[in-house]
Amino acid sequence: MKKVVLITGANSGIGLALCERLLSQDAHLQLCLACRNMQRAEAARQALLVSHPQAQVTLLHLDVGNMRSVLRAAEEFKQKYNRLDYLYLNAGIMPNPRVDHKAFYKGLFSSNVVHMFATGEGLLTQEDKVTPSGLQEVFATNLFGHFLLVKELEPLLCQMDHNSLVIWTSSSNARRSAFSLDDIQHQKGREPYSSSKYASDLLSLALNRHYNNQGLYSTVICPGLVMTNLTYGILPSFFWTIIMPIMWLIRIFTNTFTLSPYNGAEALKPESLDPMAKYHSLTSGLGNNYTQPHKMDIDENISEALYVKLLELEDAVRKKLRDEDIDIKAKS
Repeated sequence: MKKVVLITGANSGIGLALCERLLSQDAHLQLCLACRNMQRAEAARQALLVSHPQAQVTLLHLDVGNMRSVLRAAEEFKQKYNRLDYLYLNAGIMPNPRVDHKAFYKGLFSSNVVHMFATGEGLLTQEDKVTPSGLQEVFATNLFGHFLLVKELEPLLCQMDHNSLVIWTSSSNARRSAFSLDDIQHQKGREPYSSSKYASDLLSLALNRHYNNQGLYSTVICPGLVMTNLTYGILPSFFWTIIMPIMWLIRIFTNTFTLSPYNGAEALKPESLDPMAKYHSLTSGLGNNYTQPHKMDIDENISEALYVKLLELEDAVRKKLRDEDIDIKAKS
């Protein structure tokens, strides 16, 4: 039976590198690219077919930050496929990133420079906004839309004849200090990206607790510091030109600077599945790629509490969408 793989945010960066690696390992996969921009998705599909002409690559229109889009895409996927072996929850945003330039220059010439670049701790803030559906955009895109997608695809992910794996693209920027159970959408803070990534670590643990007995397993990977469109949006281009030689030099002393999307995708299929571990893609100073698990700073009680809150929010969002549909029908 051919394995079916669905990847969100698959048209560039880590997502596209994942596709390349997966097809190189198994050319018989049924690979589905779930993307918001279909023109870019088609370009990615054609690029994959150049290197893997016999591959089965399809497209799915999905804006993971739009809950109606998530529901439509999940329904379309269920009509096309009767199983799902791997679900890569990779799509994500970091809107309007701002760098604390004072902290940047201070850290650049300190012993903390490697940690600063590797995690962005104390360095990056973002300006979030509210979506038309009333959700915080980063929360909706990086976490809740993916949560809803998992729930919608549950019939394909939970089957008796085979196990399935859900893989979250997390970040070294995922920090407990940025997350609050009292503000899971991070409406009051300035680090929504870090909050959403820490929440995905928590949610992965909760999914294992609730779904392992149904054959669904969840794991978290960290691509390291990778140069993608998201990364390049943090600083002006001339800054990257200046500091790139420094970054290559730093990689001699740290293994977290994977730099290329291909290197960052090293941990795409962890060899073991420790629910408390995040599997890091690492690259040595000599350019050798490998994967290493690191224990996550997560708590089972907080994980369960977040899961309950997401279920409650799911009910509220579904009700809101139903009410909107009723209003539309009443007016037509």
